[in-house]
Amino acid sequence: MKWHARRDTRKIHKVGAIIIALPFLVILITGLLLQVKKDVAWVQPSSIEGVSKIPIITFQQILEVAKSVPEAEINTWADINRLDVRPDKGMVKIRANNQWEIQIDSETAEILQVEYRRSDIIEAMHDGSWFADAAKYWIFLPTGFIILVLWITGIYMYFIPALNKRRNQKRMEKIKQDSVKEESAL
Repeated sequence: MKWHARRDTRKIHKVGAIIIALPFLVILITGLLLQVKKDVAWVQPSSIEGVSKIPIITFQQILEVAKSVPEAEINTWADINRLDVRPDKGMVKIRANNQWEIQIDSETAEILQVEYRRSDIIEAMHDGSWFADAAKYWIFLPTGFIILVLWITGIYMYFIPALNKRRNQKRMEKIKQDSVKEESAL
């Protein structure tokens, strides 16, 4: 079968778009949410500032405060995913394994805010690891490659007709000029 650039490029573009429709929709929506995560508290809780820029509370105080928040379900250090110390904001973020975030003042150990953090789940959905590790490599990675192919074929389908139109206009002008020259020569 002979390659026909215009026809075959459109087929590749069409089939590729159908194959990646659902994974690309997930990537698109989660990507948009991640773009605004610092601006939308529903995605990621905004940071509340503490009273001092110098952290003086101990790890034991941090654990005791974390234990006092029932939503976080923290009983030991094993229940904590990470600590995020923000000296410039005077606070410490405690991220529980169940996605709850506790922000405490780094000087007084006072609870500044307790919110559910969705950005990590959204990020895992975005790269496909939320579904399964296999989905990350066998669905979302190929989707990325297919998106690249769609971009290339889309650019091709956009620019080639414009270039052909321009070429044809020049050819038609030359034909007109040649016919005018022939008429004037007669």
